[in-house]
Amino acid sequence: MTIIELIHYFRTNGNQEDFFKNNSLETDSEVVEIYMCKPFNINNEISFFEIEKTQGNIEYEIDNVKYYNLIDFYYFIDFINESKANKGLSDEKLAEIFYNYCINDA
Repeated sequence: MTIIELIHYFRTNGNQEDFFKNNSLETDSEVVEIYMCKPFNINNEISFFEIEKTQGNIEYEIDNVKYYNLIDFYYFIDFINESKANKGLSDEKLAEIFYNYCINDA
């Protein structure tokens, strides 16, 4: 799944509970984090890991693949909720805004 696909899912009435279940994430996790492999690119696949597994590390390795923390999933949910007020932006434009925030500001 890419950032664009994630945004599209939640903008078309996807919900967090179903998303967590469909992605085998613990619904009672303290925090779920969004990770990406380097080199970063807006079209790269993203992965989701519970903080209990990553211990909050910026770099997380599993199956000999290194992932790098982009942002906390709950920040993403806040971003999506705020974006619903501005229906004029496409999924792609929102993904660009979100991606740039993750890479440059988060």
